[in-house]
Amino acid sequence: MSTTFSTKITVMYTIQQTDPNYVINAIWELTGVDGTYTASVGGNTQFDSQQSETFVPYDQLTESLVISWIPESQIDIAKASVQGQIDSLITPPIGPKNTPLPWSA
Repeated sequence: MSTTFSTKITVMYTIQQTDPNYVINAIWELTGVDGTYTASVGGNTQFDSQQSETFVPYDQLTESLVISWIPESQIDIAKASVQGQIDSLITPPIGPKNTPLPWSA
C-alpha cells in the first residue's frame, strides 16, 4: 500500500516589523498513513521579509498558503523520514542480542 502524506501548520510566530503580524516562523507536522501504520515528524521553517514578493495580511492567510512557503526540499526530507518510520513498523529491523557464552553453565 502506498503512503498518503499530509502537512499541517501547528504554530506560527510573528513580528510587528516590515508589516504587522509578519510571519517569521512556522512550526509544522508531516504525517504519513500507510493502511495500518501512521508516523509523523515535525518541522520548523523560518521566513524573512526578503523571501516574499508580496505581503499577505495575517487574517487573510490560509494553511495551504503557509504550507506552500515551506521549501519543497524540507517536505521531501520529512517524507523520507516518515516513510522510513513506516517501513520500520512494517518490517522491524533486526538488532543484535546479548547471547550467553556457549561455555557458561
